Formats: sequence, C-alpha cells, structure tokens
Amino acid sequence: MPARSADDGADTPAPASMQGLLVVNLGTPQAPTAAAVRRYLAEFLSDRRVVQLPRLLWWPLLHGLILPLRSPKVAKKYAEVWMDAGSPLAVHTQRLALAIGERLPAVRVAHAMRYGGPEIAAEVRALQAQGCARVLVLPLYPQYSTTTTASVADALARVEKEGAAPALRMIDQYATDPGVIAALADSVRAHWQAHGRGERLLLSFHGIPQRLVDNGDPYSAQCHATAAALAQALGLGHGEWLVTFQSRFGREQWLQPATDATLRALAGAGIKRVDVMCPGFPADCLETLEEIALQNAEIFRAAGGGGLSYIPCLNDAPAHADALAALVQRELDAWR
Repeated sequence: MPARSADDGADTPAPASMQGLLVVNLGTPQAPTAAAVRRYLAEFLSDRRVVQLPRLLWWPLLHGLILPLRSPKVAKKYAEVWMDAGSPLAVHTQRLALAIGERLPAVRVAHAMRYGGPEIAAEVRALQAQGCARVLVLPLYPQYSTTTTASVADALARVEKEGAAPALRMIDQYATDPGVIAALADSVRAHWQAHGRGERLLLSFHGIPQRLVDNGDPYSAQCHATAAALAQALGLGHGEWLVTFQSRFGREQWLQPATDATLRALAGAGIKRVDVMCPGFPADCLETLEEIALQNAEIFRAAGGGGLSYIPCLNDAPAHADALAALVQRELDAWR
C-alpha cells in the first residue's frame, strides 16, 4: 500500500496497528506579506523556548516594537526567495515528507510545522484517525536544542495531555547519522564538480544564545560533531573548513564565530572565494536562501572577497530521503 499524507487518506481504511510518521519543521508565513509574517512571528516569538524573557517585559516589546517594525522588513526578504508553489521551507518540507513516504510503503507519512500550519496536533490526530496506533515524530533539526527540538516535544506533550492520543515517540537528534553525512558529502562534491572549489568551506549553523549552551544545551557540540564528520567524509584538512553561526537575534552573546564576521575576516585575509553550506538546515529557507546566498554573499564581496558560492540544502534529494527513511525504519524497528 502506498504511503499517504495525513490529508489525502482520511477515508482509506487502515489496520489499527498502522504506524505513522510525522515530519516536523520549524514553520513559515503563509504569504510574503507583512500581515502573514506578523502572524507567524507573533506565534514563533511567543514560545518560551525561543525567547526566555519574563512575559511582562517581553510582551510589550514584542507587540509594540518588534512585530510592527520587523514584519514589513522580513516580508520583503521572503518575497525575494518565494517560490511559485509557496514558501521554500513549506515546499521542500512537503516534498521531502512525500519522498520519505515513497520509501516506507508500510508507514503513513504526514508533515507539520511547529509554528503555523499544518499544525502538529491536527496532523497527529489525522494519522490516528487513519488507524495509526503509534506515531514516530521526526523533527527536521539534526542537532538537538532546547530552542527547537524541545519545543516540538512540548507540542507533543500537549497532544498527549488532551487524552486518547496515539503512542508518540520522537527522534531527538541525528547530528552524525552516517547516511545524512554521506548525502551532505556527496552534495558538496557534486557542487565542486559543477562549479569549482572555493578556498575554504564554511559550514554555517543557526545560532543560539551562548547562555543556553553554558546551561547545558548540547546544540553547539552537536553542530561541531556534524561538521567534523562531514569534513572527515570529504577528506578535508585543518584550515580547509570552518564552523560558524548565523541568524543572531537580540543583544546578548550568541555562539561564535559569527558567519558574517568570519566572511569579512576571510576577505580581509585575501581569500577570494568561499563555499558555504548550512548542514543544520535540511530544507532551504529564508535563513539559507536570503541570509546566506544573498545577504552574506554581498557582505563578502563588499569586504573584498571575490565570490560566495552557496551549496543548497539537501531538500528532497534522493540520497537525503534514503537516509532519513533508513533512520526512521531503524527507530520503528527498535520501538517494541
């Protein structure tokens, strides 16, 4: 029986022991407009996992200053990378979920977003209605963080609290999964073959506040583990690759070194071409397509660099879908 998403098989009978898979990504506005971006950012930035300031301090700042000022600016950025089929993150996540489902014919596969839609709770219930007594959840966060993965766990806990939920289990990280690392390495090699090789390979990960890492968040260590495994797979030596962190928000100290500052330093040191990959992002999105491929490319050129060559995310590439399907199958086999 072919795998189906949660919204196209609701009327199809399924055995009560059917297994489900919910692929979860962060979320995205429904349109590249200020109003849609404001709705999305309001939900995202209201999560205590994302912003851990006291509500009495944060709420007036968020609704009185940040949302009115940032939403129109961010909407313009989304408009630069918007696809005919919608937001890049939404399009690539849906296609990846479908590709995984094609490789797991005995599993019903759906996808959801932590913020915005499709909603996690609704998709879990839809899988349950199709006869899934167990639902494995795969957050598309290869590296665990309290700011991302733990928030998905919070959403699942709320589903369970509502009662009569299917059995839920979550894959909380796959930072050094061999199949994913091999797919990343093959993607870099293919890019080099097609476009030539830069003088440095910069591996840029989304940043988080340093305070969280100091308090025990394993995210930074797992980012470095991913990068080291990828560098080893590519046979790179010391100095040929660097780890950096992007997407800083707010004034407190975030993980270092920063991607933009590193690019300026490389240009100042005479490096003319860099290749940039974002191994923490399974699907291309605003942070990769606009922040890295456009904004940071301009930063590098303005600082004297010759060119930044962005290596796309794996998205729904066959090797990526193969690796994640294998990961899911191993987790399902171990779930006894």
